[in-house]
Amino acid sequence: MQTRPLGETGHDSTVMTFGAIALNWLEQEGADQMVELVLDRGINHFDVAPTYGDAEVKLAPKLNQHREEIFLGCKTQERDYEGAKAKLEASLERLETDHIELYQVHGLEYEHELETITGEDGALEAFREAKEDGVVDHIGLTSHGNPQLILEAIDRIDDLETLMFPMNPVVAGKDDDDHDYEAVLERADEEGIGTLGIKAFAKGPWPSTDELPEADRPYANWYEPVDTPAEIEERFDFAASSGLTSVINAGDPKLVAMILDAASRYDGMDEAARRSLIERLRHEESPVPEQLHH
Repeated sequence: MQTRPLGETGHDSTVMTFGAIALNWLEQEGADQMVELVLDRGINHFDVAPTYGDAEVKLAPKLNQHREEIFLGCKTQERDYEGAKAKLEASLERLETDHIELYQVHGLEYEHELETITGEDGALEAFREAKEDGVVDHIGLTSHGNPQLILEAIDRIDDLETLMFPMNPVVAGKDDDDHDYEAVLERADEEGIGTLGIKAFAKGPWPSTDELPEADRPYANWYEPVDTPAEIEERFDFAASSGLTSVINAGDPKLVAMILDAASRYDGMDEAARRSLIERLRHEESPVPEQLHH
């Protein structure tokens, strides 16, 4: 599988990153099998979070069996020093590891959060301390919110090494500041920041719970995903050809194998095909950023 430099981290990430939230819906045996499948297909970048149910615990056995093969990303929604430090320690314990390659501020949404994170006794202090202690190698940030806030975060955090944000043709077709992730991509490229794409496979928001109760949704994703091999390949190709370092799979385990296949076959997408896809989906309702929490 293709790899690309993850910004200036020194790591070359596979063009697909394994979003380990998928493990949350599997029993341990199934989780072990999925990790083996992903590794067999050459994936070297994994992403997990304490908010993904028990995904950290389910990942631990195979993570440790294959520790040298896995560049591990984890994250925290804590915004202050004490909270972030405690959450990092809890993740290390649940993952049964003594270090995490990439530790990320998770789900930045509001200006006041950025103030707290970057201020005195903010989460970044805990991140930097962990980096000095050799517990964390690189610092990143994730957001499915306002791209302008992500740009501000790049200005405010001078040791930011990776970003994770939405990238799909529906979002790319929205010509407004609230969806201008292209600007984030350009800026990240200028600054040597690695970029990870989420929501690549989002078709749109789920119907209201009155129309489709949560229990009846066929997939565990926060959004309704595309789910045919052709659509998944088209969406993967779009995201992977946008300038991102790597594309994260949709969270439902039933979709992972199809996305792995698309990633294995990836060989680019020309500009005409990209424009055509954007035009076709321009008027779809975007699931980003109004209602989703990655």
